[in-house]
Order: sequence, then C-alpha cells, then structure tokens
Amino acid sequence: MTDEYKPKTRQEIYDRIRATSKDEYILEEMVRLGFWPARGTLPQDPTDELRRMGQVREEMSKLQGQLTRTVNIEALRKELREKHLRESRERQKKTKEKRAADRKARAEAWTLQQRQQLLYLGEGVSHGLSDLQGDTERLRQRGLPVFTDAADMARQMGLTVNELRFLTFQRKVSKIHHYARFSMPKKSGGERVISAPMPRLKKAQRWVLERLLNRVPVNDAAHGFREGRSIVTNATPHLRAAVVVNLDLQDFFPSVDYRRVRGLFRALGYADAFATVLALLCTEAEVEAYDLDGERYFVASGPRKLPQGAPTSPALTNVLCSRLDRRLKAVAQRSGFVYTRYADDLTFSAQGLALTDGGPLRAPDVGPLLRRVHHVIQAEGFRVHPKKTRVLRASRRQEVTGIVVNRQLSVDRATLRRFRAFLFQLEKDGPEGKRWGSSSDVLAAAVGYANFVAMVTPDKGRPLRARALALQARWAPRPAAPVPSPAPPDAPPPDPTAGPDQPKKKWWKLF
Repeated sequence: MTDEYKPKTRQEIYDRIRATSKDEYILEEMVRLGFWPARGTLPQDPTDELRRMGQVREEMSKLQGQLTRTVNIEALRKELREKHLRESRERQKKTKEKRAADRKARAEAWTLQQRQQLLYLGEGVSHGLSDLQGDTERLRQRGLPVFTDAADMARQMGLTVNELRFLTFQRKVSKIHHYARFSMPKKSGGERVISAPMPRLKKAQRWVLERLLNRVPVNDAAHGFREGRSIVTNATPHLRAAVVVNLDLQDFFPSVDYRRVRGLFRALGYADAFATVLALLCTEAEVEAYDLDGERYFVASGPRKLPQGAPTSPALTNVLCSRLDRRLKAVAQRSGFVYTRYADDLTFSAQGLALTDGGPLRAPDVGPLLRRVHHVIQAEGFRVHPKKTRVLRASRRQEVTGIVVNRQLSVDRATLRRFRAFLFQLEKDGPEGKRWGSSSDVLAAAVGYANFVAMVTPDKGRPLRARALALQARWAPRPAAPVPSPAPPDAPPPDPTAGPDQPKKKWWKLF
C-alpha cells in the first residue's frame, strides 16, 4: 500500500474504521507497513474473508439506513396494535355470537323439555320426576291408563303440560289456592272443614277417579262410595244381631298424607314421576290465609293430606284400607263377628251363641274383639275415636250408619214422627222460621231426609218424598224471568217442545 493511503489525522482514522471495520483497518495498516503480504500473495488469505464481511456490513448498514429513512417505527407499531385490536374484537364478536346462539339453543331445548316433562314441582316433592319407567304390564293387566311422559299424561286428562304443572305445583306461599274452604256443622257437634276443589282441578280429579281409582278392586267389606253399595247394603249384614259394635276412625281423611297416596300409585305400577303427579293432584296442604297490602296470600302450614271434599278422597281411602279391611275381616271371623266399613264407620256384629244346656242365646264377648281391632287399626296408621265406640245389645235400639237393624231395616220411629209433623207444619204455614237438621235450606233438608227414608223403607218413604217435593216446588224461590229481547226478523220461531234449562246443582249436592 502506498503512502497516499496513510491517514493524516486522528479523525481520518475514525472515519476509516466507521467506513469499514476495526479488523479491516488494522489489516490494511499491517499490509501498508509491511507486516502482512499484499492481497493475492498468499493462498486462502484470511484478509479476503475480512473484506467480504466488511462489504456485507457496509451493505447492511446502507439497507438499515434506507429502512430507517423510509419506515416510521412508531407508525408500524401503532398499525400492528390496531391490527391486533381488530382481530381481538372479531374474536370477541364471534365468541359473543356463539354464546348467544348456545343460550338460544339451550332455551329452546328447555322450553321443549318443559312442554314434554315436569322437571320441578316444588320443594320436597320433585325427586323422582325424571323416572318414567313403571310396570307397564301390571297397569295393562289391571286396565289402568298407561303414560309415556308428562305430555301424554296431560293429553289424556284433557290438559296441557302447563295446566298440569299449575294444578300440581307445591307452593309455600301463593296468591292462588285450588280449593274453596268452608265449614259445616257435625251431627255430633263441632265443625267439619270442607275443601271443595276448583273446576279445573275437580275435572282432573274426576278423570283420576273414573279412569283409574274406580278400576282398582277393593275389599268386599267396604260399602262407602262404591257403585251398587250404600248405607243400606252396609247395614243389611248386621240385621237381627245379638250385639252390634260401632267404631269411628278419628280424622280419617287427614290421617292419609301425601306419602301414603304416592306409595299407593307406585304400588299400582306407576313410575315415580307419574305417582308424584297423581298424588299431588289428590292431596292438598293445610293453608292459612293472610291479607297484606290489599293482597291475599295463602301460606302452607302443614304437610299435604287428603282433602275432605275432593271426589278422589273416598275412593283413595277405600283402596288404601284394603289391607285394613282384610285384617279386620279376619279378626272378626275368628271371633264370630261380621265386619263392614262405610268410610270411617266400622261395624261388627254377631249372632247369639247357643248354650250347652239349651238356655237362651248368649252374645259373644266383645272385649277380646275390641283389643284385636284396636291393635290392627293402630298398626295400619289410623286411630279409633275415643268417644265414638258403642256396643249395642239386642235389648236396645241398634243402629248402623243411621239405620235401625233390630228386626228389619228401618229409620228411628221417633224421628219419623217428628218429620211427619214437620211436613204438616210446612204444608200449613210454609218454611218461614222452621228448621230441620243443620241445613240452612229447610226445603232441601226435608227432601233429603225424605229420600233417606225412601231408600231404607220404600213403602214409608215414597209418600213422604212426594210431599217434600211438592212443598219444595210450592215454596222454593223462583228467579225472576228475564225480559226477552225482540227477535230479529229473520230469526226462526221458538221450539214449543223445548223445556227450560236444567237448574244447576246446589252446593250441598256437590259432595
């Protein structure tokens, strides 16, 4: 290297190093000063590699400078941030749309499921609602309706699933109550609370009674609320007995709670879901009514039980008491007695036993019978009313469900004489100020007692019934006839053969 390349000042050295590199500058100075051979003298000279690296660094420096001059780093970073934000917003939007679609699909599936099933019916009664598998073969053998799901059950009853849910849902506090409650005086004193179901619930209960409960066989000893049976058939087996024993079950309907009713439907072959719904239809909880801020609230104050006034309650007790009747009938037969039951009235009777010396007949001992009967009744979950047990010997008037059975089926003669005098007073002076029994409708009470006499002794009852009906037709208030509106010119002429509308049943005939 010639001296023209010799740097003149320190600044030139710095510029040279910046233009190339420190290694390359040192190599060139060594060549210039003779400490290293000139370029091309040695094979595989390392200076060539240094020079190539210097050229690469120089080109990279130029490109970096161009990039710095042409590209704004902050703008690029801003653009990248905005790009990331847009992508994030798009992902959030898609996620939100997907979640909304999932919620909509779940809501539609839930709505469809609610239309087909009853998934929740209140606290304490909703377990087992998902169990739809019952003993279908047993139900078919007994001729009972078979359900596939809640929708099928509601359809057979003539209801929708929502209506069935409304009628069976158990609420602790509600503004709605499915029963109208009122009190009626008892013959023995006190009051009997009647729970009359509202029309929609009563229609569903009628369906359960006719299509289900009436098809379940019960014991022959039961005579109450059965087709072809009455207080007359209940009293006939005890005619001319040496001793008649009458017992009464205390709180008969309220002693049958929701669990026993549900267990009955399960025993018939229904799955848990259907047994729960049927039991809820046939029971009600004791409620108290409270008025708050102008609103009436019904608060449940006890467990669900059979309501006295529902059409299903008598039939349910007959089915539930089948084992009780079977056990009591066996106890009676072993003791030489005959047993019948009309609702909560239990009757045992026995003929006289002949003595070995040919003396008069002797009545069987009642004490052992009563001890066994009390034991069986208690074991079956019922209680004997402590004040309504009567032992009637042949020497006094023997009654079974209000019918005298000493010699023949008849009504009490003293009561019958008073009733004839009562009818005479009605015919003479009218019903004003008069009363028969505990009913406020004196004419209806007269017709009812006349029907009772006609059922027990038709020969005596028919003329009394005719007189009572004539008095009712004579003195019963008639509603004012509505003023007919003028018929349009093209209206058809009235049918002269059409009779008046049939009157609705009175409240006392509903039960």
